[in-house]
Amino acid sequence: MLTIIAAVAKNNALGKNNDLIWRLPADLKRFKKVTLGHHIIMGRKTFESLGKPLPNRTTIIITRNKNYQVDNCIVVDSLEKAILAAKDDANPYVLGGGEIYKEALAHADILDLTLVHHSFEDADTFFPEIDFEKWKEVKREDFDADETHDYAYSFVTYKKK
Repeated sequence: MLTIIAAVAKNNALGKNNDLIWRLPADLKRFKKVTLGHHIIMGRKTFESLGKPLPNRTTIIITRNKNYQVDNCIVVDSLEKAILAAKDDANPYVLGGGEIYKEALAHADILDLTLVHHSFEDADTFFPEIDFEKWKEVKREDFDADETHDYAYSFVTYKKK
């Protein structure tokens, strides 16, 4: 079982300058809860935006740079090798970035998305278009903007049909 996890704006925006455009504390808390104890697969730029391996997870970094090494991380040169490196985890998570998400869509069994109900025109990284003929919504939680969340958002889970 391979899960893509992402926070995606209405216009599929993911971020700008290798960072998130928005801050949703509930999303970050949920992300931590669901990924703890799992393998997390990401591209080099996504890893570098985090700055370090996330605690209590096995970090797998995909890069074309054959000399790239990070202590306490697994470094591979393809998504296929990343999935193979996570074979002992019943549910590894793909964290991005945009190109990794695009490639992972063909392999993923689950999409675990935080849908941010706002468009961000100045984004420079986008989630790929989803063919909803291939995915079924199985769970949804909707939330309004509030004093700690500038935008309304939804936690939505899709399973591949």
